[in-house]
Amino acid sequence: MKNKTLISIVGPTAIGKTRISIEIAKALNTEIISCDSRQFFKEMKIGTAVPETEELNAVKHHFIQHISIFDEYNVGKFEIDAIDRIEKLFQNKDVLCLTGGSGLYQKAVLEGLNDFPKVDSQIRRKLNQLYETEGIEALQKKLSSLDPEYYSRVDQENPHRLIRALEICIGTGKTFSFYLRQKTINRGFNSLKIGLTADREIIYQRIEKRVDNMFKEGLIDEAKKLLPYEGLNALNTVGYKELFQYFENKLSLEEAKAEIKKNTRRFAKRQLTWYRKETDINWFQYDTDVQKIIGYIKKSIHHQ
Repeated sequence: MKNKTLISIVGPTAIGKTRISIEIAKALNTEIISCDSRQFFKEMKIGTAVPETEELNAVKHHFIQHISIFDEYNVGKFEIDAIDRIEKLFQNKDVLCLTGGSGLYQKAVLEGLNDFPKVDSQIRRKLNQLYETEGIEALQKKLSSLDPEYYSRVDQENPHRLIRALEICIGTGKTFSFYLRQKTINRGFNSLKIGLTADREIIYQRIEKRVDNMFKEGLIDEAKKLLPYEGLNALNTVGYKELFQYFENKLSLEEAKAEIKKNTRRFAKRQLTWYRKETDINWFQYDTDVQKIIGYIKKSIHHQ
């Protein structure tokens, strides 16, 4: 498959990856593989900014709303599913698009997951106890001390990610970042990374606008339906957890909305930190004429 190319389109949340990806896929007569882990779940449409119906109809998309919040799913399962789908699609396509803001899921497709050593299950049990007794701040403090590099990139509000990284740090004596850097697989296809960026002020303005639109589209009602399941891992994410606090009278509606905007800005900042570690991304301003990007892609594929 060395004459096949997977174009990976990355960038912070709300930068416009969906629109650009669809234009690129249409121009190259191909399909889109989503690696946005928040958009996998059928029950979470508005709060995860799933593409509009007409956008989904414009180009065939894979791995959008394909599972339920009640399903056990993780990056390892996604890697297996995505590679299987990509290999099948490459039988009829020379180029595919990979799009999404989940850096780890993108990495799983392009490079494979790293082989993390098995560690004593007692470590995870103790970390879960720490979380239950002292809260997420205790996990954050511990990880920022043991692995500041990964701490700067991880979703710091996700206890599952923090515990996973901590158990590796404690159980192996090496950082989680160390294992993330180990390349394990050479894929049988070429890859080309396209990044979209903007000044921080513009990114933040786009985030504000997106969150406001989510509320207009019915985010409150969507979150209310999911409140009975708030303990599920899939729902421990920006846009839902803040509204759960509103429903439980811990925040006013305005405070919840402000928290969603703040936490989305933090998420965008972590995404940019993640992508800065990757030296092979070809960056374009978010408002670049898409024809210029398509021209660059065609030229790059021709020279591979």
